[in-house]
Amino acid sequence: MGPATEHPLRYALVNELHARPSPRMAAPATAVFVAFKEPRDAANRARALDMAHLTQLVDRHGGPRPDPEDSHYQGRQGRHDLKWESHTEFVTYMATTPGLPIRPFDPSAAAIFSEDWQRAAPGKRVAAVMVQIDLLPEDPAEVMDRIGGWFARDSMAAIWVLDETAVVAGDFRIDADGWMRFAVFVRPGTSEGRVGRLVHRLVELETYRAMSMLGLGRARGLSTRLNELEPRLTAILDQMADETLPAEQLLHELLAVSTELEAQAIQHSFRFGATSAYEAIVHDRIGTLRETRFMDRQMLSEFMRRRYQPAMRTAKSAEQRLATILERAARASELLRTRVDVERSAQNQRIMHRMDRRADLQLRLQHTVEGLSVVAISYYAVGLLGYALAPLAGPSGIDKTLLVAVLTPLTVLAVWGAMRRVRKSLHAAGGDDL
Repeated sequence: MGPATEHPLRYALVNELHARPSPRMAAPATAVFVAFKEPRDAANRARALDMAHLTQLVDRHGGPRPDPEDSHYQGRQGRHDLKWESHTEFVTYMATTPGLPIRPFDPSAAAIFSEDWQRAAPGKRVAAVMVQIDLLPEDPAEVMDRIGGWFARDSMAAIWVLDETAVVAGDFRIDADGWMRFAVFVRPGTSEGRVGRLVHRLVELETYRAMSMLGLGRARGLSTRLNELEPRLTAILDQMADETLPAEQLLHELLAVSTELEAQAIQHSFRFGATSAYEAIVHDRIGTLRETRFMDRQMLSEFMRRRYQPAMRTAKSAEQRLATILERAARASELLRTRVDVERSAQNQRIMHRMDRRADLQLRLQHTVEGLSVVAISYYAVGLLGYALAPLAGPSGIDKTLLVAVLTPLTVLAVWGAMRRVRKSLHAAGGDDL
């Protein structure tokens, strides 16, 4: 089989399956993760700026430089293994380091992502996660003693994951240094690949949770705007029942409201679509953890059901409300256009009736004018003929008065016949034009 038989995208699509492998790490270890997103129109951002920001970090720590055309990067940066990925709306950085800090979740563990470097990022930080990976004690109950002071008890979730291979704990709160914390305890002998995949799922879970909840703020703003537009639409619908009000005026008012609704739909369609997609990824990542209850503690799915799902329902409710109002406006527009068309048809009928009456009057006037024209033309024609035949009437012994009397009916008939032929020829020419 030669290259000519291969689809041009076959190798690129297969390589995409292996383009972003999960990191490998062995307990104990520390992972720090940050994600940056442009505040507006992130999908169309200048991705060269993201690459320049990554190159600045790599150059600072002496690691291998990335390929400007790549959308992912992995490389050793001193003591850290760095993983970078470019997504549709955001970029992510994860650095893993062997060992644990002296103080749990010490901010110094994130020194690779210095404050000045983060401030220079093209976007704003949308997620920052610190994960401590340690070995699971022989007595799993000791885990609760160790994490008791790390997390807020009212929101802490602690679960078995991956068929009780590890315990994961976190409270989804941001600490004083701006980091969200997770603690992972893995059984001795767990492979580095499995530990890496577990940590990667956790940071992805937090990233996509944050990205999906961006739709909540947009939903609240949209709801405020819909609270202003919906009464206007309702008032227009109420006025439609009043036939004394001009339909065209109501139609113009309705078009103004519909235009605003369409603008809102365009502004929010991408964000609501992205929110649904990110929400699906969040639930997928929770499902892949295969969680089970750990010592009667709150499970991750329970936490999400109580704290996260209401936000997603709010976003979906705003999206559905916008779609419903748009449908109402569209139906009202159809009704108003029908009313305007009916009124215009009645108006056109009245105009046609008046035009018919005018045409009838014009026809009568035309007949009257034609009759007068026949008389006038005949009068002058008889006079001319009388003068022309007068020299012949004397020698012939015909009285001039008698001659005029004989010429008058003949001339009138001749003029009348000529006028009819002219009128017929004009009607025939008009019919041909039509």
